[in-house]
Amino acid sequence: MTTTIETKTYLNFINGEWVPSVSNEVEKSLNPADRNEVVGYVQKSTADDLNQAVAAAKAAKEGWRRLSGAARGEYLYKAAHILEKRIDDIAECATREMGKTFAETKGETSRGIAILKYYAGEGMRKVGDVIPSTDSSALMFTTRVPLGVVGVITPWNFPIAIPIWKMAPALVYGNTVVIKPATETAVTAAKIIECFEEAGFPAGVINLITGPGRTIGQGIADHEEINGITFTGSNGVGKQIGQAALSRGAKYQLEMGGKNPVIVAADADLDLAVEAVVTGAFRSTGQKCTATSRVIVASEVFDEFKDMLVQKTKEITVGSGLDSRTWMGPCASENQLNTVLSYINKGVEEGAELLTGGKRAEEGSQADGYYVEPTIFDNCTPDMAIAREEIFGPVIALLKAESVEESLKLANDTEYGLSASIFTTNIQHLLSFVNDMEAGLIRVNAESAGVELQAPFGGMKQSSSHSREQGEAAKEFFTSIKTVFVK
Repeated sequence: MTTTIETKTYLNFINGEWVPSVSNEVEKSLNPADRNEVVGYVQKSTADDLNQAVAAAKAAKEGWRRLSGAARGEYLYKAAHILEKRIDDIAECATREMGKTFAETKGETSRGIAILKYYAGEGMRKVGDVIPSTDSSALMFTTRVPLGVVGVITPWNFPIAIPIWKMAPALVYGNTVVIKPATETAVTAAKIIECFEEAGFPAGVINLITGPGRTIGQGIADHEEINGITFTGSNGVGKQIGQAALSRGAKYQLEMGGKNPVIVAADADLDLAVEAVVTGAFRSTGQKCTATSRVIVASEVFDEFKDMLVQKTKEITVGSGLDSRTWMGPCASENQLNTVLSYINKGVEEGAELLTGGKRAEEGSQADGYYVEPTIFDNCTPDMAIAREEIFGPVIALLKAESVEESLKLANDTEYGLSASIFTTNIQHLLSFVNDMEAGLIRVNAESAGVELQAPFGGMKQSSSHSREQGEAAKEFFTSIKTVFVK
């Protein structure tokens, strides 16, 4: 792997051109593994910049909508091939910007390529149905039409996959896009947009605006010319965006937090369960909305499982994501590090027993990064903050249960409902979990994190606005059904 990142200023992409913000201000994007390294500078945009981007998207939407689905899909195929050529460059950029290991960001880039190819194929699939009419001399059918201009607001934890899994369906179904990425990973977003530019998308079809959420993110939610908003991020911000969109009649899609449980039944394969819990909780430094946060273990195997889990966790190497020996990288920012450390302190204060980890890692090359040790708490109760609130970091709360029924009750005792997993070899336990678990993503004998791109993804309760992303389900958000009656 070679270093390809330049410390340069990245512009906004509006109407097919790279342009500076009217503010003439930029923000730093820092490497969380080394806070002294500036990965790049991005625009600190204003409402005027956003208005220009929306105007460009609005002007382009009619021409883009009138292309056939197959023609729009060809643009996605081209973007996929260009992304494939630049896979190492973009993966390394993402690692430098948010700390995830290079192996993970390269895998994420590969997933982005696959998503583009999948939705390119969607351009050739059906968009409606013929419906029998009570009038024998009439033809009745449905078709689908795009929303128009779609605002895309993305987080820093999956800086490649999430922007692509939102933009790709929006585009292939005939919408134009204004995307606002998280500032922490805006350089990576610019590199992705360069792939779309090289693929030859018409001017105005895709527009990139970087800048503060309170200005650009809220501006997208409030903008009268934006017809739909797709958002992934925190619950607090998501609810603000949903309320703003609702007040003006725009369609919105919110994917938010999780407090994802793993149930380990007495009959579970403990080796498999330990491996999956470690991976689900600590890969990406626990910075996944589907990361394992609570582990509810049958009392009969609790001590054995706990000892195995602690031992496996102590084997994790923490360091720069560009070091091939690293298993877990840093937190993505100083703010995120401080949030994780504050929850660890709460756990101690509330009486949980710290089994391993619990400190900022600051030895040697880690001194200038936002590193925290993978952490496990025992003697947790359901009312503790570490067992109830989303931490978004490498922290596990262990809870003990006397039965699968009690495990399910504890697992459902949360405002969230994104993902959940069980480890069992008992078919009745499996069926009870599938039927009774209140989560949008259910996994059996597998880690809580992860969903395939062709499958619907989304949560229940406070984890989402109850729509679904990815797979064919994306069509439901990015289009509206039009019913046609021909006499």
